[in-house]
Amino acid sequence: MARTLRLGRRTFAVGDLAVMAIVNRTPDSFFDRGATFAADAALRAADQAVADGADIIDIGGVKAGPGTTVGVAEEIDRTVGTIAAVRARFPDLVISIDTWRAEVAREAVAAGADLLNDTWAGADPHLAEVAAATGAGLICTHTGGTTPRTRPHRAAFDDVVADVLATVTRLADRAVSLGVRPDGILIDPAHDFGKNTRHSLEVTRRLGELVATGWPVLVAISNKDFIGETLDLPVDQRLEGSLATTAVSAWLGARVFRAHQVTATRRALDMVAAIRGDRAPAVSRRALA
Repeated sequence: MARTLRLGRRTFAVGDLAVMAIVNRTPDSFFDRGATFAADAALRAADQAVADGADIIDIGGVKAGPGTTVGVAEEIDRTVGTIAAVRARFPDLVISIDTWRAEVAREAVAAGADLLNDTWAGADPHLAEVAAATGAGLICTHTGGTTPRTRPHRAAFDDVVADVLATVTRLADRAVSLGVRPDGILIDPAHDFGKNTRHSLEVTRRLGELVATGWPVLVAISNKDFIGETLDLPVDQRLEGSLATTAVSAWLGARVFRAHQVTATRRALDMVAAIRGDRAPAVSRRALA
């Protein structure tokens, strides 16, 4: 049975479609190339994301892919002050910290984070313990065995969706056993992470199998390489592919959508919700007079 999701002060019902905006305090993000690395730029981006309809802000301090080493202290320095500032601006906003490190997560929650976005599938087993101890939510992901900040090499699965399901449900069950709130857990197939393009397409096609577990599903597909390879497009020309994948994922039951372009994503999701019958049209005048 699908679960109500509770993060911070917000409750997301089963039919709600939530946008998670990306704010990277990194100089080398694959998409924005450091546009929000500076503290003031990050705060402006958070302000704009909220104005554009974001429900969640995901703040990260380390590029997902290979690059310059970022230690724990530096990651904390990059993220925690921004989290505190965003919390002061928006008391009811859900704030997520994108980290695989328990030490960073602990400081982030103390500064106001509500959700731990563990994009590396429990690489630090103590991260879930932080969620349990603090009451924060937790995102459980699949990376196909890859370790933090590495790229997949000759990724192979007998059945990629079966592998995703086994991993994310195991991590979710472990989290519950440690004391993490069941209504604060999401699962994420982690497109591109430990997967080739065909794997990510199959995961999308069969997303309903993840939805059927009852855990709320998050998809982080915005401008990713599987979209670029599918359409043979560079990173700055993947919006249409991202929105198509977003709409299909929403129709199949995903509930949270991590995105760079908040306005376009919000509009696509609102349209899906209206077609599905979960949202009324903003106006309805045609053929009524």
